Amino acid sequence: MGNIKITQIKSIIDRSKRQKATIGALGIKKLNHSVVKEANPQILGMVAKVQHLVKVEEC
Repeated sequence: MGNIKITQIKSIIDRSKRQKATIGALGIKKLNHSVVKEANPQILGMVAKVQHLVKVEEC
């Protein structure tokens, strides 16, 4: 599978603990921070849970 670039575009303030934990597990540290991950089912599932907070691009 290919790689995807995940960028946080919205704040996690006033979000549930679960959403904050998911953002942290993806390795995103702060707003506008990007990480490149392999597009496997686990990562895609995590991104789906916080899709309203992140932007996803193919690399």
